[in-house]
Order: sequence, then C-alpha cells, then structure tokens
Amino acid sequence: MPTLPPLLVAVPLLAAAGLAAAGRWLPRRAVDAVSIAVAAGVLAGASLLVAGTGVARVATWIGGYRPAGGASVGVVFVVDRAGAGLTVLVAALTVAALVYTWRYFEEVEAWFHVLLLAFLAGMTGFALTGDLFNAFVFFELMSAAAYALTGFKIEEPGPLQGALNFAVVNTVGAFCVLFGIGLLYGRTGELGFAQLHTALAADGRADLLIVAATALICTGFLTKAAAVPFHFWLADAHAVAPAPVCVLFSGVMVELGLYGVARLYFSTLSAVLPPARIGPVLLALGAMTALLGAVMCVCQHHIKRLLAFSTVAHMGMLLMGVGLLGLPALAGVALYVLAHAAVKGALFLLAGVLLNRLGSVQEADLHGRGRRLPLTGAAFGLGGLALAGLPPFGTALGKGLVEHELTTGGPHVLLVLFVAVSALTGAAVLRAGLRVFLGAGPALPRDRDREVDEEEDPETRGALRRAPLTMIGPALALLLLALAAGTVPAVARAAAVAAAQLVDARGYTAAALSAAPGATTGTALPATGWTAESVALGGLSAALAAALAVVTVYRAGALRPVVRWLRRVPAAAGAGRRCHAVATAPLQRLRALHSGHLGDYVTWLLAGLAALALAFGATG
Repeated sequence: MPTLPPLLVAVPLLAAAGLAAAGRWLPRRAVDAVSIAVAAGVLAGASLLVAGTGVARVATWIGGYRPAGGASVGVVFVVDRAGAGLTVLVAALTVAALVYTWRYFEEVEAWFHVLLLAFLAGMTGFALTGDLFNAFVFFELMSAAAYALTGFKIEEPGPLQGALNFAVVNTVGAFCVLFGIGLLYGRTGELGFAQLHTALAADGRADLLIVAATALICTGFLTKAAAVPFHFWLADAHAVAPAPVCVLFSGVMVELGLYGVARLYFSTLSAVLPPARIGPVLLALGAMTALLGAVMCVCQHHIKRLLAFSTVAHMGMLLMGVGLLGLPALAGVALYVLAHAAVKGALFLLAGVLLNRLGSVQEADLHGRGRRLPLTGAAFGLGGLALAGLPPFGTALGKGLVEHELTTGGPHVLLVLFVAVSALTGAAVLRAGLRVFLGAGPALPRDRDREVDEEEDPETRGALRRAPLTMIGPALALLLLALAAGTVPAVARAAAVAAAQLVDARGYTAAALSAAPGATTGTALPATGWTAESVALGGLSAALAAALAVVTVYRAGALRPVVRWLRRVPAAAGAGRRCHAVATAPLQRLRALHSGHLGDYVTWLLAGLAALALAFGATG
C-alpha cells in the first residue's frame, strides 16, 4: 500500500510520455485503449486507497527519506480518505471522458489523450501530496494541461481566447500561491503540511506575515475554485473547451481548488488561525459566489456557458459548507462534491451530444430539434432535477447535511440562499431542456445572448446520425453514480470518515512524521443519513426549479398580448420602459463585468486578493 500513491501519479505521466513519443504511429483505437486502461488502473488503485484509509492514513516517503528528529528533506504523500476519495473521483471522470472521446477528434493522433493523462497525473498528485510546495508543482501541472485542453481547437479564435483568459488569470493566481509559500517557508523553514503545522503551533501566533501568506495562497486556490471575484475565467473556458474536458473542469478541477483551501487550513493553519477568523470570511465569500453564479446562470442561453455558471453557484454553496467548519457540514460537502461532479459531468456530456448531433448548443438554434433524442432529453431533465437537489440523489443528501448545520448553528438567511440557488440553477437547466427537447414555449430570437462564436463546430467527423453508446453511456453511468451517492449508505459513511480525517491535524501530523504512518483519527463520525428535513428541503428546491422553468418558458408567450396592448398607450408604454430599465439595469451591469477583457479579470483578481487580506486581518 505505501508504494501505491506515487504510482498513481507516475503511471499516467509515463503513459503520456509514451503516447507523445509513439502516438503518431499507433492506430487511434490503440491510443484510446491504452489511455482508458491507464485511467482505469488509477481508478482501481485509488479505490484500494479508499478501502485502506478507513481507519488509518497511508504515508509514503519517496526514496525512503523519512524524517529525522522532526526534520525532513524528502517528498511525502500522505493519503487520507478525503484525498483518496478525490483521486477516485478524478480517475472515474477521466475514464468517462476518455470513453466519450472514442468518437471525438478523429484526426488528432494522440495529443488529446496525452494532455488528459497529464491532467489526471496533476490532479492526482495535488490530492495526495503532503507537501505544500509539491502541491504547487502539481497545481501547475494540471493547470498547464488544462490550458492546452481548453485551446485544443487551435484553428478557432474562440478556444484560443478562452484558453488565454484561463491561462493568464490562473497564472497570476499561481504566482500568489508561490509568494505565499515563500512567506511561510521564510517564517518556519518548512514546506510539509505536517511540519508547517508543528512549527506554527510552536510559534503560536498569527501575525501579519501569516495573514498575508494565507491570503495569497487562498487567492490562488480560490481562483482555481472559481470563487467570486476570481471566477471570470471559468465561463469563457467552459464555453469553448471540448465537452469531455468540461467534465473534468466542472466535475473535479474547481473542487480541487476548494480542497486546497480546506487542506491548507485544517492540516496547517488551524494551529494559529481559529475558526472565528476563517469561517466568516469563507461564508461571506461563498454566499456572494452562490448568488452571482445563480443569477448569471439563469441569464444564459448558451448551454455550456449556463452549466459553467451553475458550477460557480455550486462552488459558492460548497464554500459556505467549508466555512461552517463543522464535521456534519464537511461530510455534506464531501458527498455533494461527488454527486455534483457526476451530475455536472453527465450534463456536459449530454451538451456534447447536442453539439455533435444537432450542430449547436444555443437554445435559440435548438428549439424543438431535440425531439428526435428522447433518451438524451430524459437524461438531461433528470440531471436538471438532480442539480436542483431532488431526493434521493446525492446532491440532495449532501445539501441537506449542510442545510441542517445552517439551521442549527449558521445564519438562517444562508439556508434560504441554499434552497434558492439550487432551485435557480436547476430551473435554468430544466428551462433549456423544455425548449430544446419538447419545443415548449415561443422560440428565442436567433441573436439572443451570443456571448461566444455561434458557429461552434461539432467535434466529430461530420454530424452524427445517432448518439453512439460511447457517448450516451458515460452520461447515464454518471447519473447512476449520483444516485448511488444518495442511496448507498456506505458512500455517505465514507464521506463522514473523509470529513473526520480532514479536520484531524494531530493525526495527519503523526501519520506524516512518525515511524508508524498508520495513525488513526479519534474524531467521532457525524450522522449522514436521510432525515425528514433533508427530504423536504430537497423536494422543495426541486419543485421550485420545475415551477420556475415552466413559468420562464411560457411567460413570454403569455405576456406578449399584454405587452402589445400596453405599447398602444403612451403613458403605459413610458412607465413600462422605465420599469424595465430599473429591473434590468443591475443584470446588464453584472453581465458587462463578464466582458472577456483580460485586464478586467486580472484587476478583479488583485482586488479580491486585497479584500481577502483585509478580511482575514479584520477578523483577527
């Protein structure tokens, strides 16, 4: 078992190098088979790690360079249930993406697969490493692969623009992480999470240097997590990236940014920064992220951009769950991450089916044309309901655990926000499904909200006459995974163990530094079963989503005669224009902020860094 963690990083890297060297001479199906086999092997190994971290952690010092007297020079992997579970999720989504690409990019030799395997290695290393600097290294590996995957269709201007925005904004965030690591190293002389925790606990004080380092590192990780105001790159990247790549972006890459914040705090900074100093900042940031993401989501009519903003909204919900800093809430976050990744991955794959069967992902272009795709439509509608929190999907159970914490120890307004955001994002997906697959309501104007190039080309050779099993199968499998997250008690219990081990800094430090790396956690596990409250709140948000979708689709047709009549009355027409201006001005300003201009995005990132530093300092 101790030799397994580094292999899960090394094997996909070696496979990527081999395919880069020999891929041009290998048949396409051989490249597909090798890539899927490697990702499946990582999935199997990560599953073994999940089984082996039920009561203990697995620590691996590369080359056998174990600590001597608490000091070390080696590279360490410290695997607990949280890191192992994320690795399972990373590998499972990579397998789904690779199976889906069986009919994608027929002329690209092996480069797409090389980048996906490098992306897999970077995300796996980030989830398993026990060293802050190596976390930065893996952070940059997955980022570099992600930039290239976003701009993979290099002959089109849209992907290049999205990749450039993605790369520059996240590179600035990466520099923030590196500067923050330098400050912590200058203070402690350590880079390992466990060693940093020990050194900071011995020092016992959080001065301005620690606050500045925390703000810098959190800025970089929260940029990857697409938290407001660091989120601007995400929709631009998702709108132009290939659908199987979006599965990994929304399903696990942004969640790894949030994991980085949680790991940094619980395994290191909790020694000097009390929850009262961190929790309120994360709660406020999460609330702003959830609200902005939900509002922008319902304004979109480009399906991939709509799904991207729903990811922003759900990351805000997850950030609020982390900000509560309680075990039940963290268990809910872990469960929600799994179920959300599966549902969002399925929805992006289904959007890819639309693009490659019907040639577009614009609601206006697709109105009623999805009637010939009943299975895709049924899966899309089910995904929208699951995104809204319909029981018994894991999204509802994870959401319910966080909501219970909000009813007992958090601000009740955040509970209302949780339900509202779930309903709004689910309603946006259901609205698109009603228009595309049922032809419901009046058709939208063809020039409505064209944020991205409307001539988005299919990614298969010619339009598909039918969606092959390799495309629709992974989407259905991911929906089943989301259902299992809510119906299989072992999954919820694993999430509780992951939360308990994540907050156990003493056990983490002992596992990393002692000669017996199987140190166990003594933290009591929270209850993670269904309650009447979680079922009711999940049903409420799903019902609201369905109602809002129906109202949104049909209101334009119902109000059109009234609008025509009002326009004949000068006074009424003037009042109507004034009311419309007042109602839409905030939305127009919000949409204008997402301008696509790189300078604006970097300015907002730096403003967010300053605000985060001031907030951490003020709460002290």
